[in-house]
Amino acid sequence: MMMPHPPVMDFLLTRRSRPAKLLSAPVPDRAGLDLLLTAAARVPDHGKLEPWRFIVLHKPALRRIAESVAARAAEREMAPEQAAKGRSQFDDSPLAVAVIASPKGFDRIPEIEQTLSAGAVCLSLVNAALAAGWGASWLTGWAAHDRALMADVLGLQPGEWVAGFVHIGTTDTAPAERPRPDIAAITTWISE
Repeated sequence: MMMPHPPVMDFLLTRRSRPAKLLSAPVPDRAGLDLLLTAAARVPDHGKLEPWRFIVLHKPALRRIAESVAARAAEREMAPEQAAKGRSQFDDSPLAVAVIASPKGFDRIPEIEQTLSAGAVCLSLVNAALAAGWGASWLTGWAAHDRALMADVLGLQPGEWVAGFVHIGTTDTAPAERPRPDIAAITTWISE
């Protein structure tokens, strides 16, 4: 049996994302981000395909994306509140990492396994940032799912898509706890 790590279990049982709108500077430096990205990349990856990649977005890039999101919302004639919500995550955040799902063909490893690996990277990056003492949250939203917009602003290759934007920064406010799943209600035990 492996040795237990109670502090890690305590962290996992109490971890809480920090809303992007509450994050501010300072943000991790290049070495700090390299460490977080290295931790995030230690996820299940059947076939060692690395079906994901990172794009680090500093404040000037986030402002540029916010402008593009606003223009796209106007093009799509979105309701003002929906347009504003799509733009705000880029306007408000001091730093974000776009986790790009980058599937590598489907002969041996099904696409769904690669998609799940990209999702695991997003959560791993949030957890690494939180464990390092930063605030972090994983967001998507309509802009992240607008393939044409993201291809333009992030330079996505054919077949790639945004798995999430992980916003990282400083926060001095702990969010209120929220209701958690009733494990007994969602768990089936099969013994035979």
